[in-house]
Amino acid sequence: MNKRPMSHQFISLNRLCRILFLLAALAGAAPGYSQTNPMKTGKVERIKVHGKGLEGNLAGDSPDRDVSVYLPPSYQTDKKRHYPVIYFLHGFTDSDDKWYGFTKHWINLPAVADKTLADGKTGEFIIVTPNADNRYFGSMYSNSVTIGNWEDYVAKELVAYMDEKYRTIPQAASRGLAGHSMGGYGTIRIGQKHPEIFSSLYLLSPCCMTPNMPGNPQMVSRMEAVKTVADLQKADFGTKAMFASAASWSPNPTNAPFFLDLPTKEGEPQPLVTAKWAANAPLATLDQNIGNIRQLHALAFDAGSKDATIAATNKVLDGMLTNYKIVHTYEEYDGDHINRIAERIEQKMLPFFTANLSTELVKGGKEK
Repeated sequence: MNKRPMSHQFISLNRLCRILFLLAALAGAAPGYSQTNPMKTGKVERIKVHGKGLEGNLAGDSPDRDVSVYLPPSYQTDKKRHYPVIYFLHGFTDSDDKWYGFTKHWINLPAVADKTLADGKTGEFIIVTPNADNRYFGSMYSNSVTIGNWEDYVAKELVAYMDEKYRTIPQAASRGLAGHSMGGYGTIRIGQKHPEIFSSLYLLSPCCMTPNMPGNPQMVSRMEAVKTVADLQKADFGTKAMFASAASWSPNPTNAPFFLDLPTKEGEPQPLVTAKWAANAPLATLDQNIGNIRQLHALAFDAGSKDATIAATNKVLDGMLTNYKIVHTYEEYDGDHINRIAERIEQKMLPFFTANLSTELVKGGKEK
């Protein structure tokens, strides 16, 4: 039997060792595979931002609001870089601390942002969420003497604060507005009025697109049975939503202790309250704001098919925008109100803002 000379065996072994060494070096240099190169993560801060328009609200809520801020990984190291900003609005009975990992919840927004960055699916953003939880478990991001001027707080005061204190790109082309459920409502409510502040909108399962009136006598009875703050604390979700809607859209400064008018009184519908609620429904106000919506750079919205009521109103919104020939993105996916929201943020919302928010100061933009 012929044998290969020892010198040839040595050369082959030496070459193999060099190949293995090179492969090991390449593996060590690959992001995400080396223990010395872990996934980069952003930083989360929770700050207080005062709202002048929230002062003196009849609910007695503090005008000094908690605000959670996600700063992307490079924010701490690249001190000259400025960033586009996503203002993200949370839902009813939620709060910023739940979304940002301070309180355990069904979602952790900073973790989703970090993962999307690590996967190379998105650019870097500052993400900002104010705490809109209040005496009524949600502000509906509306202006009211009862809860304070939340719409103005988000669109003007909070944006001005962030532009002053953080390295933002202070122009509409670099600002996005998004939200889930009540936050989705707030996004279209505020966004369709202020294209000079926010250029791109993404609505995740937006609630309250049409007036959400009490649907049956049992709900009316539960609602009218609430007489004290303690009663409201113990009430079911739907009853709380009725009070939050009334505090936001039908305030009454003389009607203590809640300073609002409900849509029924002694079981009878109140037509004026119904009219006020309808006047705050985005599908009812869309026609009057078409000029503003045309100025938006991008608009997208989605909902799960099992979230039937919200999915149905999304279809109406899609139809209205289509009639006006306004370019937009609309999706209905297999899911409910919350079970795929993290996935939608990762795979849809953050890439949407990556594609549509400017990372440079555009002509006519205003430097800080």
